[in-house]
Amino acid sequence: MDDADDLDGADEPTYRFTRSLREIGPTVGLLIATLGVFAIDPVSAQTTGEAFCETEMATTIRNMFSLIQFGGPLIGGVIALGTTIALTAIRTVDSKKELKSMRNQAIIWGVIVAPLGTVILQFLLTSVVAGGSSCSF
Repeated sequence: MDDADDLDGADEPTYRFTRSLREIGPTVGLLIATLGVFAIDPVSAQTTGEAFCETEMATTIRNMFSLIQFGGPLIGGVIALGTTIALTAIRTVDSKKELKSMRNQAIIWGVIVAPLGTVILQFLLTSVVAGGSSCSF
C-alpha cells in the first residue's frame, strides 16, 4: 500500500513538499558545503595577509619605500642645485655640458622617477603579492 493512499486530500500538498525535500536534500547539502568552502577561502587569505604585515619583511619594504620616496628627491634636488650653482663658476664649454647633463639626470631620476617608482611598487605589492593588500605600504 502506498503512503499517498493513507492521506486524505488536505494533507497531499504537505506530503509532496516533504517528499521533494527528501529528494533534493543531498543536492542542497552539497551546494551549501561548496559555497561554504568558497566563502571561507577569502577569509583565510585575509588572515594570512594580516600575519604578513607583522613580519620583518613587511617592515623592510616600508623602510625601503620611505628611503626611495624621500631620499630620491632629496639627493636629486641637492645634486641639481649643486650643478646649477657650479655652472656659474665653470668656464669651459665641455664641463658646462657635463654639469647640465648631471643636473637633468638628477631631476629626472631623483625628483620624477623615484617617487613614481614607489607608486608602481606599491601597486604591485597590493595587487600581486599575497597578503599585500591588507598592509599599508
